[in-house]
Amino acid sequence: MGQCRDIHYEDITLAVARLCVEACTLLPQPVRTLLNGARDAEPFPPARETLELICHNADVARERGMPICQDTGMAVVYAELGQDAHICGGLLEDAVNEGVRRGYIDGYLRKSVVRDPIRRGNTGDNTPAVLHVRLVAGDRLRLTVAPKGFGSENMSRLGMLTPAQGLEGVKEFVVETARLAGANPCPPMMLGVGVGGTFERVAELAKEALVELREGPHPDPYYDALEQELTQRVNALGIGPQGFGGKTTALSVRIKAAPTHIAGLPVAVNVGCHVTRHASTTL
Repeated sequence: MGQCRDIHYEDITLAVARLCVEACTLLPQPVRTLLNGARDAEPFPPARETLELICHNADVARERGMPICQDTGMAVVYAELGQDAHICGGLLEDAVNEGVRRGYIDGYLRKSVVRDPIRRGNTGDNTPAVLHVRLVAGDRLRLTVAPKGFGSENMSRLGMLTPAQGLEGVKEFVVETARLAGANPCPPMMLGVGVGGTFERVAELAKEALVELREGPHPDPYYDALEQELTQRVNALGIGPQGFGGKTTALSVRIKAAPTHIAGLPVAVNVGCHVTRHASTTL
């Protein structure tokens, strides 16, 4: 049996704090590449001008170290923990939440988390984070912070379809989600689609598809073709950037599928705005 490697509580906290600020101020390059391409290909002048303004806004945020969007979101944190790593000095969850607290307070990021969903009451420091932990091989800890604004999160949907509804049912669900969202999620949208699993797993798949921001084709040609078709169908809705019309309603559709029960066909769509953000590091 190999020796465990220590990862210290304070190092995790400092990393999460830095990632919170980085994610809120630096648009991931895959998103910027998609925005640039959409701007250059958009024939409708109001839509093209809107996309130009969105790109300019991202440039200003990067140059001045300011949030890309005033909604700096609820912190969603993914921790891929090597099974040969040992966290010392405290609990992983506590270290992550302390990092979020420092990042949002010291970085002057908007605090948007309420203590109770019904009775409300702002926690004052954007904690607690939504933490997903996965054990992996090795002795490292990979952290990803993905702040999720709720203008887009509120437009997300989950459906427990029947196998009889099949592929067409999945397609209709995705396109209908975009249609119902309209201009609310600040399009152009990024759509993460989960298919399969169970009620809770399909929602995780949808968010993972959104957070990973995979570049290039889907590794499965079947799903690659489906992603392209769904992107075209959503763009055909004509909602356009910020709802002003045009051909750019969705920058991308990304799908993650998982095995499911013979009696089910779960599908979920996690809607992201044009400020779909994350930042990662490895300790």
